[in-house]
Amino acid sequence: MTASPFDLGGHVAVVTGGNSGIGLGFARGLARAGADVCVVGRNAERNAAAAAELSEFSGRVLPLVCDVGEEQQIVDTIARAAAELGRIDSCFVNAGVAQGMTPFLETDLAEFRRVTSINLDGAFVTLREAAKVMVANGTGGSLVATASLAARQGVPRGQSYAASKAGIIAVINSIAVELGKHGIRANAVLPGWIDTPMTEHIFAWDRFRERVQPRIPVRRWGSPDDFEAVAVYLASPASAYHTGDTLLIDGGYSMF
Repeated sequence: MTASPFDLGGHVAVVTGGNSGIGLGFARGLARAGADVCVVGRNAERNAAAAAELSEFSGRVLPLVCDVGEEQQIVDTIARAAAELGRIDSCFVNAGVAQGMTPFLETDLAEFRRVTSINLDGAFVTLREAAKVMVANGTGGSLVATASLAARQGVPRGQSYAASKAGIIAVINSIAVELGKHGIRANAVLPGWIDTPMTEHIFAWDRFRERVQPRIPVRRWGSPDDFEAVAVYLASPASAYHTGDTLLIDGGYSMF
């Protein structure tokens, strides 16, 4: 009998920002499917808590502390993940920060760069280092970056965040074209309104909830659980011919 294309036994995945929110959803889906998972995050305690949860499944779990705003830390972290787990088959670049609520006319360049240094520069370096491992191994792989619906729609007081997410889509598309010959595919995931620690401040605003949730056709906020199966699909052979795409996971919000 042919094995399921969604069986990730023997697969090694790295998930940055993997200790909470969407990143933990990715990691949980991968671990459920049998993958070994390296959880990367800045907070050692949250990394350990995520690793304890993922350890309930069959694969190995490696929690690593890394600030993706620091290039050398990323280089060292990806190298360590590859060395300790033996390879990297997929890398989910999810670590990111939100923009403050400063009006555009009052936003200085330092604040703009604070956001883009993590969401774009850090993502770029992570993708580059993971791709180096995949090319050296010669077995291909899957690169996935978390973008945002903000890359397509206007976001008041969110210019740096929107720019960083639009930029990473462009990076992903270019990687897909350049590295396809190495068997590496690259895709972006665009979440809509997802209930995570990053969005809890705005979800606490009654006016926001009253105006936004009725516009979601499925009539609920998204949750990290909604990203488990997406991660398995993008990591697995089931997506072998799927690259250079953006997968919109927003409950239909952008259509209504």
